[in-house]
Amino acid sequence: MQKILIIVGLIMIAMGLIYPYLKSLPIGKLPGDLTFKGDLFSLYFPIATCAIVSIVISLLFKLFRF
Repeated sequence: MQKILIIVGLIMIAMGLIYPYLKSLPIGKLPGDLTFKGDLFSLYFPIATCAIVSIVISLLFKLFRF
């Protein structure tokens, strides 16, 4: 359990360090993401982004055998 927490912490630190570079990537603006704008509200549902993030996380877990 401690090993997993340390790895998650290191991943979070790495993400924090490369965050300025991640903002320039088109993640979150993919063609499969739905955006609905009304008069009083707007709804953003990132279907394609969620699918890609899920696939990447699944591959990382399979690679590191968690």
